[in-house]
Amino acid sequence: MSLRESCGVFGVDAGSKEAFPYLYWGMLAQNHRGHQSHGFATYEDQITIRSGLGLIPALTERGIKKRIETLKGRVGIANVRYSTSGSQEACALRTNAMPILRTDRDHALAISFNGNVVNVRSLQKLVGVDSSLSDAHALCKLMLDAVSKEGSVEEAARRCMEAVEGAFSITGMTGDGTLFAFKDPVGIKPLCYGCSDTVKAFSSESVGLDINGIDHEREMKPGEFMKIEDGRAVIEQLSPCRRKAFCAFEFAYFARPDTMFDGTYVYQARRDFGVNLARRFSDIASRCVAVLSLPETANDATYGFHEESGLPWEMATRRHRYVTQRAFITCEEERERVILRKVNLLKPLVRGRRLAVIDDSIVRGDTTRSTVGRLRAAGAEEINLFITYPPISGPCFYGVDMATYSELLAARLEPDEIAAHLGADTVNYQTIEDFVRATGMPKERLCLGCVTGEYPTPLANQIARRIREQISRGEPEKGRIYEAPDKQRPRDPTNWGQTIPEIVERTKI
Repeated sequence: MSLRESCGVFGVDAGSKEAFPYLYWGMLAQNHRGHQSHGFATYEDQITIRSGLGLIPALTERGIKKRIETLKGRVGIANVRYSTSGSQEACALRTNAMPILRTDRDHALAISFNGNVVNVRSLQKLVGVDSSLSDAHALCKLMLDAVSKEGSVEEAARRCMEAVEGAFSITGMTGDGTLFAFKDPVGIKPLCYGCSDTVKAFSSESVGLDINGIDHEREMKPGEFMKIEDGRAVIEQLSPCRRKAFCAFEFAYFARPDTMFDGTYVYQARRDFGVNLARRFSDIASRCVAVLSLPETANDATYGFHEESGLPWEMATRRHRYVTQRAFITCEEERERVILRKVNLLKPLVRGRRLAVIDDSIVRGDTTRSTVGRLRAAGAEEINLFITYPPISGPCFYGVDMATYSELLAARLEPDEIAAHLGADTVNYQTIEDFVRATGMPKERLCLGCVTGEYPTPLANQIARRIREQISRGEPEKGRIYEAPDKQRPRDPTNWGQTIPEIVERTKI
């Protein structure tokens, strides 16, 4: 099983302008968030969708103008996707490419979704969607049914917050071209709002706004719903936020360094990760003569480590810019070839030297073990790994495809055993306390379930506990644990400590 990263969403009401250029650039800036498929949807009299497999292609200005001919409209949504739900066969990837459009006799609804539904099997049964389809299809069907019954997209979003457990940050369009966006009640996945003049937009990362010259206003709140109505953003807090649980892995790996979350640039957090490691493990750092990064998400942490330790930063590992595959988002038989091709070594800078090597995380360890082996073959005398993310010892239920304990090194090995497994001299992990401090967020506002085993939603905790008991009896895991047939029940919203207010605040900005 391969690890994959998080989807990216974008939505724009472009006022008097065409939406597609904003969608294209907003998603191109977030191409790193998913490479299996991409898609665009615009509204002009009706919703039109175009999607394809792989990364968003590079388009010239002329190419963008040609795309506008088939994707006309001043409102639109877009997506880049990887799969944490549904099949990974090519035909299924096409079927599950987003945005998802569903229609009935009187209504149409399209959504672009980032996250993962924990109670996916019970939701699919509830709305009558085949289990071979992704969770996004079930979400879209749930919302369309609510719109048909209640006549309101706000009620459809409310229905999601009542019936669905998991992470969902969604941008969408109704059949009359109304743009909307909302987050799950604990706000696990990022989604921000921005505006400039008559343009209003939503984006998974602030870089999607920056590239379009749209001012970043703020991160959306958990349980918050927004729609663009007569050129203004209408805000409704559909579910009160009693606990925020923002995905901590966004800071370590997912997001671009020039993205901002709650006033902190990801670059600043990653630089401080490196400072923390150099301070906490100063005795090991003092044995080294140079520091290297495993590009590219470790570069900022390497800079911080270099500043704090005084070690020279040798740029001895270089990423092949146009090898776009990521080693842990490819199928298993391709992974080793990708690892060998994506990073090149400057061997004379390695030979005979005691090295500090910075990496963002260790999951299965395939990429790290391969790189350590190449450093050894190049003549490195000593290899000390410094890892910016704490040990990942539990599966993710919310949109990272590391869904079994058996694939996680830290679930079964101690750091010295991990070092031996990888062929390194030492493995030195960031502590949870140091990591949290660098993010600028309180620990209670972060989701650290993959590190602590404590998840912010009840069904995830129940499933994790059941699988741990199963493993202790010597029984093997069987694929993604949240897709196991089916001991799930429809979610009880009171379990989240949430109550749905009868009166909600409406604000226009």
